[in-house]
Amino acid sequence: MGDAFRALIDRVRPEAEPVEYARLVTLARQRSTEARDQLAAVLVETERPLWAREIAAFALGSAGDRRAFETLIFMLNYRDPVCCASAAQALERLRDPRTAKAAAALATNELRTAYALYPVRLLTALRAPESVPTLINVLQRLLIGPLHYWPIAEACVVGLGALGDKRAIPVLDAAAEHHRLSPSAKAALARIPTQSRRGETEETARRETRQKMSG
Repeated sequence: MGDAFRALIDRVRPEAEPVEYARLVTLARQRSTEARDQLAAVLVETERPLWAREIAAFALGSAGDRRAFETLIFMLNYRDPVCCASAAQALERLRDPRTAKAAAALATNELRTAYALYPVRLLTALRAPESVPTLINVLQRLLIGPLHYWPIAEACVVGLGALGDKRAIPVLDAAAEHHRLSPSAKAALARIPTQSRRGETEETARRETRQKMSG
């Protein structure tokens, strides 16, 4: 688990009960089935504090144990961005096939836009079929408004550049018109293969020609 796990346990230590904290950290560092079973039990026990669930879920997710999935998705949409970041790291390692769909649902929830940053970043890292359409959807919606959530728009732009899909060209062109997003959008466009961009431009031109002729 390395540095990410050490950062997590250092962060939660001040609020943790010492004896239980030591037990969970010890279990998290083990790789036995028994240790994972005990950590999984933490996730379903009532009245467990968040710090204990974080340790258990991160350890299980990093080990590829899908019993951590629901807890990690909850944490991915939590109000504490540091908690969201830890959950995203564990979910990326977990590789549960449900992750991309869940992250896409969180990212596109207009009532939770303020918490969409880590779902967007996770979708970029996963490179799943849902990734490009979701990032395009979120960025299009944000560009319509006054960009109160520009860090999330920036994450979409950067993600679309990393994914390099030609479907993102129109929305990246639109993002390039916004001064706060322009440098990132231009950099993202530069990462999309030239041939893909040329094909998109040619198709757009053909479409416009057909529309004029039909009109």
